Amino acid sequence: MIVSNGSERAPAISLTKVMERAPDLVDLYKAAGSSVRAHGLEGVRAAVYLVLDRSGSMRPYYRDGTMQHLAEQVLSLSAHLDDDGVVPVVFFSTDVDGCTDLTLGRHRGLMDKLHANLGHMGRTNYHWAMDEVIDHYLASGSEAPALVVFQTDGGPTSRLAAERYLCKAARLPLFWQFIGFGDPEDNEFAFLHKLDTLAVPARRTVDNAGFFHAGRTPRTTDDNRVYDHLLHEFPQWLDAARAARILE
Repeated sequence: MIVSNGSERAPAISLTKVMERAPDLVDLYKAAGSSVRAHGLEGVRAAVYLVLDRSGSMRPYYRDGTMQHLAEQVLSLSAHLDDDGVVPVVFFSTDVDGCTDLTLGRHRGLMDKLHANLGHMGRTNYHWAMDEVIDHYLASGSEAPALVVFQTDGGPTSRLAAERYLCKAARLPLFWQFIGFGDPEDNEFAFLHKLDTLAVPARRTVDNAGFFHAGRTPRTTDDNRVYDHLLHEFPQWLDAARAARILE
């Protein structure tokens, strides 16, 4: 996993390599590149993680291909930031349901296949998935930044635990970008807005989280809009993390 800051402004994986390994992702790769450039992130190197909700209410989003599409969006974005072409994926519900690597060129239909083999879809506990990401990051030995795309369709069963883990993780080079699926008027999303605005420095060292709502039918949301939201707060966090000596 290459996650050091790059001195060059080229993508971590070139368009030519994407065309060779994953021609079906070229359009997404180009859309992601536009957002990377718009947010001043050319040449930045970071690991990218994907966390996917498997609570019972998520069943329709797996069935209609929405989750596979999100995985392909995130994989295409990672190709600009990390040259290994791999996104670690964590599935969660009541607990961590499973983990895998999403790899450029071996991504087609993977989310649907894995989901089908993971069994019971339970409740929604963010903190176990967050713990899994933290453990994976620490085990990697990296001190460089990581962008964690954390998808869910509602608030967690244990809100105190989710807050505690987010605040704990603020001391690490991890930025948590939450993305909500479902009814934007649902009160469940009030908690994610709260996570996005937890006090600094009273509750956490830096603002290490963002949130945006992708709507009731996120698969139809414009890819450029998704990428702009995924990257909206990441540059500010990079600056804050460096100022706080979380990143060198």
